[in-house]
Amino acid sequence: MEHAWDLESEMKSEGSVVLVGGYGMVGAQLAKLLRERHPDLPLVIAGRRLEPAESLARQLGGAVGAVVDVRAPSPLAGLAARPRAVISLVNDPEDHLLLSASSDGVAVLDITRWTSRLKAAVLRLAGKPSRAPVLLSSAWMAGLVPRLVAGAAWRLGRVERIEVGIRFSLSDQAGPDSVEYMDRLGLSFEVTEGGEERQVVPLTDGRRVTFSDGRSTRVFRLDTPEQATLPVVLGARTVATRLGFDSGAVTWGLAAMQRLGVLRLLQHPRLTSLRRALLASNGTGGEAAWVADVEGERGAARIEVVDPRGQAHLTAVGALMGAERLLGLDGAPPPAAGVWLPEHDPRPESALATLRACGVQVRFEERLKQEAA
Repeated sequence: MEHAWDLESEMKSEGSVVLVGGYGMVGAQLAKLLRERHPDLPLVIAGRRLEPAESLARQLGGAVGAVVDVRAPSPLAGLAARPRAVISLVNDPEDHLLLSASSDGVAVLDITRWTSRLKAAVLRLAGKPSRAPVLLSSAWMAGLVPRLVAGAAWRLGRVERIEVGIRFSLSDQAGPDSVEYMDRLGLSFEVTEGGEERQVVPLTDGRRVTFSDGRSTRVFRLDTPEQATLPVVLGARTVATRLGFDSGAVTWGLAAMQRLGVLRLLQHPRLTSLRRALLASNGTGGEAAWVADVEGERGAARIEVVDPRGQAHLTAVGALMGAERLLGLDGAPPPAAGVWLPEHDPRPESALATLRACGVQVRFEERLKQEAA
């Protein structure tokens, strides 16, 4: 049965922000953050199922539910009014949502693309008339890593090296899109080292990283978009992101499966369910933590981030910052039409204030070299 839009729904959707996948694990937390920080912002909670969308919309107030299917050629065609912006919180495999929104002059925030799909989106948008900003914020934690790294790097001069270490809690919750992102562990990817590009394999080149709580964790290579974008935007000569689990046995087990070639064998389409079962997390919640060390010609900086509420909440906070940037709700004018990345907005004071307001623990340490007299 199709949803019948009434006058009130149409009024609320006029100039609204549409959260596609808004009732999912990250989407629901983002919707609540937006409502808390911007009580008058009209929201449309959208997805393939109407009932959960309307249920969350009623809880939020000032929101309506709608059916938006990213598989449809024109996913937004069924909306009662033209939205102000669209936030894509689910995979958009054919780019229907991205292209239809941007061609209609609707601002877009997309947080769901792994590296190859982010590059493909940039190529598909290239040469098309830019009628609205498109913020591709799919790097780790909805672009939070490159946003804070850029904030640290702007005072360091030419960036030489960026090393990111992530600790993933096995008790944390992970939605289906996170698992789809992570199940690419059997595929090699490109990184920049010393200004040169080379191919690496996930779960190799292990290093030990000490996190803010003093715990040392072995972390291994992981394909994340900031490794492709930070060398271009910041000119960083080396960028590496590595991940480890809070269980050393699990981390070493996956690394051993990589060495033996098991993960590559598991990439066969018939084994998708088995592969995702190995990586899925059905926990009730855990702590999300990451650190980044940035080295530049004028010194170094270290960023330490911990979210006691877990990776879904931290991703929602990253998406919140992207949404506020896209809409100009963060104290600065909204971006012009065109394609943007999180690291294009290096304002550390604003980022730190938002994180702390959302209950995220963040520490920013800077060590500048003394200038010669």
